[in-house]
Amino acid sequence: MATLSTDLPKKAPGSGTKAQVLQLLLGAAALLTLAQYLNLLPAWLHRLPEGVIPPTAQILDAVFAFIQNDLGLIHVTRFIAEGPLEFLLDTSANLLEGKRRWPYLGPVPWAAVAGVAGVIGYALGGWRLAALGAGTFIWTALIGQWKMAMQTMSVLTVAAPLAFAIGLGLGIAAWKFAWVERVLKPMLSVLQTLPFFTYLLPAVIFFKVGPTAGAVATVIFAIPPMILMTTLGLKKVSPEVIEAGKMSGCSRWQMLRHVYVPAARTEILVGVNQVIMLCLAMVVLTAFIGMPGLGAKLLAMMGSFKLGRSFEIGVTIVLLAVTLDRMSKAWVVKQPVHFEKGTPWWIRHRMVLTALGVFLGFILLAQLFPILGSIGRKQHFSQGKEIDVLIKGFLALDGIRAVTEWLRWFLNVKVLIPFRDTLLSIPTPAFILMVVSFSYWLGGRRPAVFAAIFFTIVAFSGWWDRSIITLYAVISAVVLAMMIGIPLGILASRSEAWSRRVLLACDTAQTFPSFIYLIPAIMLFGVNDVAVVFSILIFATVPLTRYTVEGLRTVPPEMTEAADMSGSTRRQKLLSVQLPLALPTMAVGFNQAIMFAFFMVIIAAFIGTQDLGQELQRTLAGTELGKNFVLGLNVSLMALTFDMAITAWAEHRKRALGLD
Repeated sequence: MATLSTDLPKKAPGSGTKAQVLQLLLGAAALLTLAQYLNLLPAWLHRLPEGVIPPTAQILDAVFAFIQNDLGLIHVTRFIAEGPLEFLLDTSANLLEGKRRWPYLGPVPWAAVAGVAGVIGYALGGWRLAALGAGTFIWTALIGQWKMAMQTMSVLTVAAPLAFAIGLGLGIAAWKFAWVERVLKPMLSVLQTLPFFTYLLPAVIFFKVGPTAGAVATVIFAIPPMILMTTLGLKKVSPEVIEAGKMSGCSRWQMLRHVYVPAARTEILVGVNQVIMLCLAMVVLTAFIGMPGLGAKLLAMMGSFKLGRSFEIGVTIVLLAVTLDRMSKAWVVKQPVHFEKGTPWWIRHRMVLTALGVFLGFILLAQLFPILGSIGRKQHFSQGKEIDVLIKGFLALDGIRAVTEWLRWFLNVKVLIPFRDTLLSIPTPAFILMVVSFSYWLGGRRPAVFAAIFFTIVAFSGWWDRSIITLYAVISAVVLAMMIGIPLGILASRSEAWSRRVLLACDTAQTFPSFIYLIPAIMLFGVNDVAVVFSILIFATVPLTRYTVEGLRTVPPEMTEAADMSGSTRRQKLLSVQLPLALPTMAVGFNQAIMFAFFMVIIAAFIGTQDLGQELQRTLAGTELGKNFVLGLNVSLMALTFDMAITAWAEHRKRALGLD
């Protein structure tokens, strides 16, 4: 008996207490919900009365007005907007799109830009990247979207370097001073989960509508990853490298410039890649505040349901995103080239000289052949109208229409609307208890405490029902994405060739600006809840698929070999060995899917929703900065709740598996 008792699995410390707490929380939630369904629950327990909702938005409006007017911050920001920032934007706009401003040199011929992009691509990654770089800009010119693309790029060329410089400086400060890191960490967590509409209204109020406000919103949106990656890279510098720098007699500045920053090069360049991609995504989204360019045109075309033209603009945005992503990633992996002392300067800088020669050569050729300088309306090859007719004809086919109409009816009537109404029918305290139970079960005590605080703040914001509708869209999309992404990842992981293909597709899909995902949703389902969930679903499936493949591929071979030797079937091996070991990595995919879903649900407000995104979009038409901040904070707090629970679970799981 003694031998048998030692073989029995022991309960984890505190597991009995945890089960009791969960039963208590869920039992209280069930009782409150049942009382509501039986009409026995007082109205004030179902939803908080308006009388107890604090006037948070009005208080914040007063605070912002004091900062803006009484402290005079508006004068400082307007000086920046109308001074150095507008100067930089006007200069880049003059060079790229020909805006009539200093230095009165533009626009640069499209062929020159394409040629330089080809040279840069070749220098970073060879002929394939050169073809991608040059081909992207050739396509943009030939399809008649050059001016719009250059309007977007003129802001990007200013915003990305500013975000890099500010992020690098703050990252170094956070690495150097612990108190700076402690201050920045919670701020960055909130900034990374705030919906993009929350960035736009303050930018409009404090800076001028148009490119200046768009550039400011873009810079702030793109800074967080640069700070995080810089801090991470500097912390990872090996002690040997630091010791070598000190032994060579470097001063503090020399240590930073010649030792720490070069040693952290890879992480810093990963931050640059993320800055560029976030800047491009945000520049497109700033169309909502009057930013001209590809985003504004796409917004207008989608609003008038011109799907063919929307498709062409979408392809251009995707090509630009893929090109910038591939080039910046190639820069990350490319090691610096060192030359022997005495090497001629023209050999050391041959790629720069080649790019300059190509640039000047195409400028001269454009004087002889005007079509290399600009392509007019009657010269471009846009097939927007023809594609529009083709898409609408395809969607009008009886079989396609029958399938999409049945799916729309089934998902709306049988799944989405009943699920939404069920969530809305749950009393506020019962819903909070359910979220707390989930966080406690998944992540433990600390995430549960924060879940209680965060959702209580949401309840007292006065926007509870809108928040629940937002959450309903997120949960619906993520659950459906799991049903697609996880099986797809499992199937792909069984073959090395398919793993590479699927990961390449995921990498490419992650470079797509979020607006792109609205196009197939609107094409197939029109404007309704199904289109909203479908657009979020496509966006959220990518990280789930990616990290399922990555997780299963990183399972140690000896574990799968042991399962094979024990006679396990493929199904048993998957369920008992591979998935349990892959779950910590897959948790990153779950986390990203939820974060992506919260981001995308705000974008989907363009389709027409009844959630926080729709209210946020309405605030852009006025000056309700307090309301804008409250709505954005609600989205951020709900996203942070899930982020903390999943992150805590992943850490516990890694420790249990000995992966730390």
